[in-house]
Formats: sequence, structure tokens, C-alpha cells
Amino acid sequence: MFKIAVIIPTYNRVTLLERAIESVLAQTLAADEVIIVDDGSTDNTASFIKQHYPQLTYLYQHNKGVSAARNRGIKTASSDWICLIDSDDSWQPDKLEKQTKALSENRDYLICHTNETWYRNGEVLHQAEKHRKRGGYIFQYCLPLCAISPSSVMIKKRLFDSVGLFDEKLPACEDYDMWLRICCKYPVLFLDEALINKYGGHADQLSRKHWGMDRFRITALKKCIESNDLNEIDQQAAITVMLKKISIFLKGSEKHGNSNLSNDFKALSKQYA
Repeated sequence: MFKIAVIIPTYNRVTLLERAIESVLAQTLAADEVIIVDDGSTDNTASFIKQHYPQLTYLYQHNKGVSAARNRGIKTASSDWICLIDSDDSWQPDKLEKQTKALSENRDYLICHTNETWYRNGEVLHQAEKHRKRGGYIFQYCLPLCAISPSSVMIKKRLFDSVGLFDEKLPACEDYDMWLRICCKYPVLFLDEALINKYGGHADQLSRKHWGMDRFRITALKKCIESNDLNEIDQQAAITVMLKKISIFLKGSEKHGNSNLSNDFKALSKQYA
């Protein structure tokens, strides 16, 4: 029997939050817990939840970032399976049912993710080959960019005991960091069905907030390389990708005049070249 907790981190997204919540409540297989973690919203998120969804667990914390919000939800959950959904995404009605069925038929897996549909301005976006989702041992496919959408995953809670929680020091690419840590150790079950909807284009997306997103991926790669969790082949693949990202980043950072960060990455490049 699967006991499922759904965790919804949110920050000043009351206009988008209802869509995410309703997609969770409309599941053909109901979740056992729905936990909303408000990461310090200054809009009317609290009153909205209290008025419209008093049956859900609502947690408020001072603004610490999405990693801290997810981590608090994970720690609070009593269920043995964790599902995440970002507050600007939504699910297809049978997501939980299909993932539960797949995991019950493949009990060696501790994590399952699905395909996705991307929307921008109401139109479906074609996904490039580099964004194609996969299953199995996918560590090397996780190196170039984030290969798993947080909103699509269903994770055995005890897996976090092995790999740790989301890195609260990373302001972005924290999901990339998590999938590296998981996928270097565990195979991933993949359902090639678009069971989640992602909506791009709004102003508060992290990709718009932070320049040079690869600097956070470089940090995550360095952590992974130094973790002693990689076999020789994966280690070399991670180093190769990290060095490539550093080279590209250094060219871009010249425009921003960030010499301190550039010097750190130059030193890192020399260390592994």
C-alpha cells in the first residue's frame, strides 16, 4: 500500500497556486497528505488557503528559498512516498494513479518521473532533443542540464536518508544537484506520458532572476565529483562537463565583471584539467 504526501512550495504566487492545488485534489488516486509550504509570501496566500483549502496542511516560514520549503515539507510528511509540485505547474488527473501502478509493478525502484508538456502564452512548446526524458541509470544524461522535473517525481521518503535533502545553499539549480546525487546511485523509473504541465514565461522564474545559471550547476558538479560516490567512468564524465561549463561561464562572466567568482572557477578548472 502506498501512502503519498504531496508537497507544494510557494512564494507570492497566489494567482497561480489554485491551479496547482486543484490538479492535486482532482487526482483519480487521492494523496494522503497535501502540504503547502509558504516560503514567506507577502501576498494573500495565507488567507486564500485558510478560506478555500482549510483541509490542507499549511506551513509558513520566513523566506529561505525553495529548497528550504521543500525540505520542511519532506520532514513534516508522515507518508512513505513524496511527490513534489511547484506552485506554477499542474498535474494530469491520473498522475498519481499511474505512477503508483508503475512503482507497484517495479518494486526495485525508489524514484519515478514522467514526461511533461510545456506551455508558453497558452501554446504548447516543442521540446528539443536535449530535454528528452529517460529512465534507468541516467546519471550521465543529468550532467548537461536538469533531466527530471521536480513536479513529476514520486520518491520513496527513505531515499533522502541516503542522498540528503535539497541543498539550501543553492539559490537555483537545486533540483539539478538533487538528481545528480540520486542518479549516481539509483536507477530511475520513467513513464513516457506527459502527466504534468509546466507553464513558462512568468516574471518570477528563477532562470530570469539569476544570471549565469551554470555557476550553480558547476557548484553541484564539484560537490558530486568530490563526494566519492561516482565510479571511474561517471567521474570522468562529470569532470569533462564541469570543465566545459566553466569555460563557457568564464566567457560570459567577463560581461558582468564578477572577477572573484571567475577566479574561483579558474582555479577549479586548473585543478581538474
